[in-house]
Amino acid sequence: MEVGILIWYNDFIQRFKLEWVCILDISINRYRRKSIFETFFEHRSSLIIQYKNGDITKREFLEGNYEIVRRMNMKPFLKIDSFEKGMYNYQYYNVMAKYFTSLAKEIRNTKKHQKYYLYYLNKGNNYYHEKDKAALNLLRFLEFKGVEAYFVKCASKSLQDKLFEVVLLDYKEAIFHSKANWFLEILREEGVFIEGIKPSLIDEYINEKY
Repeated sequence: MEVGILIWYNDFIQRFKLEWVCILDISINRYRRKSIFETFFEHRSSLIIQYKNGDITKREFLEGNYEIVRRMNMKPFLKIDSFEKGMYNYQYYNVMAKYFTSLAKEIRNTKKHQKYYLYYLNKGNNYYHEKDKAALNLLRFLEFKGVEAYFVKCASKSLQDKLFEVVLLDYKEAIFHSKANWFLEILREEGVFIEGIKPSLIDEYINEKY
């Protein structure tokens, strides 16, 4: 990349990290004797509680999730043979999708380095596609048991009748979202999609901009 975009990119990364580095150092050291899944999910649950309590914004919630994924430096699993692996893969791709989409928005809003806008946007979209595939792989591992899906009520007109929620009823904090038509058709074929529109279980989160 050009020197200018590298400087901007590094500055953006630093802003993205600073608020969470100290917290994560303590968190990772505290849980170092636990499994990687315990570390990851306990940190994620902590962020969810902080967000529900109003202690952090949606953007801070997303930044915290990105930072734990970056610092754990653990790639997605090729084989899904447990709920934990499937959930980690979904979260990994979801975090990366939102990260690169945020980079694209930052460029668009500042009107700098516009030629990189599509580059980051496409990377974000590719990660969103992988995120949907990861969700489907987990549902297949679970044989679509204890799964419920439906369209959610959205404040954004562009998401209305497009965004749907997938809930794993037997697991805590296991809620997915997607707009992919191919995924929707599979859910209908498997008989787990409920027609109609319902409020999201995390309504405030999905309707908050960041």
